[in-house]
Amino acid sequence: MSPRTTAGDRAYDAIRRSILDGDVTVGTMLSENELAASLSMSRTPVRAALHRLQAEGWITIYPQRGALVNGLGAQEVQEAAELRHALETAGVRRGTPRARAAGETGLAANLASQQVALDGGDFAAFARLALDFHRGFVALAANDLMLATYDRLRDRQLMSIAQSAGRITGDPAQLLAEHRGLLDAALAGDDARFADLLEQHQARSHGFAG
Repeated sequence: MSPRTTAGDRAYDAIRRSILDGDVTVGTMLSENELAASLSMSRTPVRAALHRLQAEGWITIYPQRGALVNGLGAQEVQEAAELRHALETAGVRRGTPRARAAGETGLAANLASQQVALDGGDFAAFARLALDFHRGFVALAANDLMLATYDRLRDRQLMSIAQSAGRITGDPAQLLAEHRGLLDAALAGDDARFADLLEQHQARSHGFAG
């Protein structure tokens, strides 16, 4: 039986998701009273949730003023991208022809769903699909430790996407073409081409200097 979910847990999950999905942007000052009203609960669980989020670094609480939504610094975004690049490229490099064949259907279906999400303006859905899409390249290696390491970056990756939303979705056709190129290189087992395309994709998506 799963542990009983408290009001504080529900408040934490809701506020955290709104931050990671980009519904509340970096620099927003959250109001405890407004959050409590929107979540239909008292201020006590909201306050507990905010303190938990502050301990994790997502917000900074200013007494009598509210809670400021923090962003990821440029260096943190770049370092996380570099680690993801290494893990995804290693997944493609170590993936067997059998693993690539097994993963093709799921990755292609994910790409089609990305198109639907972008066409519908559902950025939160697109962001989560993009996370799973890139994770699929790591999964080709069938290495549980690699996947566990990659999954620890998930929140940072969501936040990176949210912070770069305008740049990422500015040209949906280009974005999907880049993902298609990554998929084609991965299915061909061409890790060198995959690495080059992924570096270009990350640079465009997050505004890294060339």
